[in-house]
Amino acid sequence: MKQLGAEFFGTFWLVLGGCGSAVLAAVFGPTLGIGFLGVSLAFGLTVLTMAFAIGHISGCHLNPAVSIGLFVGGRFEASKLLGYIIAQTAGGIAGAAVLYAIATGKPGFDVGGFASNGFGDLSPGKYSMMAALLCEIVMTAFFLIVILGSTDKRAPAGLAPIAIGLCLTLIHLVSIPVTNTSVNPARSTGVALFANTAALSQLWLFWVAPIVGAVIGASIYRFIADEK
Repeated sequence: MKQLGAEFFGTFWLVLGGCGSAVLAAVFGPTLGIGFLGVSLAFGLTVLTMAFAIGHISGCHLNPAVSIGLFVGGRFEASKLLGYIIAQTAGGIAGAAVLYAIATGKPGFDVGGFASNGFGDLSPGKYSMMAALLCEIVMTAFFLIVILGSTDKRAPAGLAPIAIGLCLTLIHLVSIPVTNTSVNPARSTGVALFANTAALSQLWLFWVAPIVGAVIGASIYRFIADEK
């Protein structure tokens, strides 16, 4: 239960911090705002800070795709998988709910996409479904390669949170224009529930693609890292 609680609060922080930066701070007035770069950094910082805070408790997955990828990579027990996915998804929804309560406290606030993910008309750059699918698969695959590699017993000790946080930052820098960046079904689910768009109808892609990508990435890492 302590591990599940850590995953709940960690994913809560990821959504509140990462999506919160997009909803509350990406654009603020005619000249102020943190933009894509700031949002990308915010997502990376949420993972980096939580990895140091709860990594020793739950492993700091914060992402159903990561948990599945770690299972495929031989780093996580099947018996814990469902509990982690439920806790992460619940944490993402709770984080989005708090963000919604804060954001709607501003007069005239327009919920709009609410940092949700999408393709076609819901893509920031109007990218197609196939482009979004490929982007999410590839980005999640490399995310798992970095996670498994940086936490390998042969990797420099204690630096994994930095590598993982910077990797997520890079992923956002590349893919925000394409899908608004998911690589995380829990993050996508939480904000889609509050978006004033058709985000829920496209949510399937942001479960399928990250999970497929995680399985591919974990399989690649097992192949290249095998010491036999």
